[in-house]
Amino acid sequence: MTMRLTILGCGTSSGVPRIGNDWGDCDPNEPKNRRSRVSIVVESPTTRILVDTSPDLRTQFLACNIDTIDNVIWTHDHADHCHGIDDLRQVYQKRREAVPAYGRPDTIESLKQRFAYAFSGHEYYPSICADKLLETRTEIGDITVKSVDMPHGGVTSAGLRFEHEEKTISYATDFGEVTDHMINMFESSDIFVVDALREQPHPTHAHLSMTLDFIKSVKPGLSLLTHMDKSMDYHHLCSILPEDIRPAYDGFVIEF
Repeated sequence: MTMRLTILGCGTSSGVPRIGNDWGDCDPNEPKNRRSRVSIVVESPTTRILVDTSPDLRTQFLACNIDTIDNVIWTHDHADHCHGIDDLRQVYQKRREAVPAYGRPDTIESLKQRFAYAFSGHEYYPSICADKLLETRTEIGDITVKSVDMPHGGVTSAGLRFEHEEKTISYATDFGEVTDHMINMFESSDIFVVDALREQPHPTHAHLSMTLDFIKSVKPGLSLLTHMDKSMDYHHLCSILPEDIRPAYDGFVIEF
């Protein structure tokens, strides 16, 4: 293995199905339509990086047989990307030291205010996260992580490019428009995991047509659609997409 990608979750902030057993247009008999909130793990032989602590993190780790991580990166501070932060306590118990936790400056500042105990601890509980600044280029173990700020409504989300031994996994979730900086960042990735909320336009997320145009500009090897809502049925997408663009699903793993 040079690199491994695990899709922990590929759903929207509501997941699929939504509360009330609302599957929308998704076939409830297809397990790949059951989507938890977005998160991935990227690994080299010596470094395991979690991207985002979704509210479903415990269930995701159990389903994918992940018992620990070396580092975490937050793309931004929205609830579906960070409200599982407390599950890092169990990672701390495994490591016996705080997890190095990376984010862009605004993200780290927000999380330290909202989850102060996780970073500073207190008399009875140790800190479980050690905050680190995510630069435009950051070396994490033997993986080079490059980041770009992507427009996401009134905030930005960090797009990420992971490089190890000339292999590349890129991750672009939660963006509402495509910039030249984003195209330059993700160009020629081996694997490109990219937001495709639904087929209809949305004010802060990419819709399918926007995403397909973005993929054409980036020219990756394999593209995996993520952050999909209840209108995005797995088999329907497989029937209309080219072979090098696939809908992701929870638990998907690829090594290369």
